[in-house]
Amino acid sequence: MPQTIEERVTLLEQEMRKVKTQNKSKDTRPWWEQRFGAFKDDPLYDEAMKAGEEYRKAQVPDYMTEEPGTDVSA
Repeated sequence: MPQTIEERVTLLEQEMRKVKTQNKSKDTRPWWEQRFGAFKDDPLYDEAMKAGEEYRKAQVPDYMTEEPGTDVSA
């Protein structure tokens, strides 16, 4: 095991170079673009999206969903 701080730093730098070269991706697109299509044809994803939409609609007060000009005071 290295004894001096210089030896330890040198060893760490070598290890980091190795890690960086192992993890290089050939895909240069941003990570979010690499995820497009990940849930294509996934019924659980479709179900989750439907549940989310129903939840959001349930959070909107009724008076905001009425047609303009409708008398809601009656």
